[in-house]
Amino acid sequence: MLSVVVHALWGVREEDPGQLAERWVQFLDGLADIGSGDCTTWRGAESEDDLTAAPVERVASGVRAYVERTNTDPDAPYIGYTSSLWSGRLETVKVTVGINAGGSANRVPDSCVVGIDSTAAQGSVELINRSAEVLHLLAECWGPDWGESYSREEYRAVKSEFGLRATAPRGGRSVYLSPGRAALAPEGLPGTYTRTAPGGLLIDLTRGGTTQPSVETVIEANRRLFAAGALEPLPVPFDRDTF
Repeated sequence: MLSVVVHALWGVREEDPGQLAERWVQFLDGLADIGSGDCTTWRGAESEDDLTAAPVERVASGVRAYVERTNTDPDAPYIGYTSSLWSGRLETVKVTVGINAGGSANRVPDSCVVGIDSTAAQGSVELINRSAEVLHLLAECWGPDWGESYSREEYRAVKSEFGLRATAPRGGRSVYLSPGRAALAPEGLPGTYTRTAPGGLLIDLTRGGTTQPSVETVIEANRRLFAAGALEPLPVPFDRDTF
């Protein structure tokens, strides 16, 4: 099975279910545009792989109802609202989006994780080929502090090389840097540089899915980003959402 993860984190940003639902819908609509039919119908994670389960309507009211239904804990405004949806064709690709966001707790980062698992032939799944575009979309919809897309091999190699915690900033086959981080990014990394609408920077080592960077290339890119100060962690407790 081929797996790619697109992942981003940000500091405390209080938002209610209605505000989160607006972001959710924008993100899901964008995934539908990228995914070539793999991301049009979304179901709650509790339905696992049940294709007969009722879908979550891809409009703000429908997503808000789902967020509220799955977050009945009265502490949700403090610890954040956690929701997860999945879509895809089980015989070829499954996409899962999990988000924890909106709370006021200043020691737990907000996050979005997109898991793309495919049993199809390598190179045939648009969401994997265009994982940097998924990260770009995530950045524009959720305004994270930093983000990355990676394979398991790339993630493990970077974690081992630099001894990082799971929430520590890093890059994979692509990396997103919020505006403050982007200002410190070195030039000349072996990938394409694209500015995002919020003023951040996406560096894509796959060059739009046309090349597969080696693990050594990913590690060296991280080394240069760390040296430039672009991957310094946010101070905890969080007093802002981005660097």
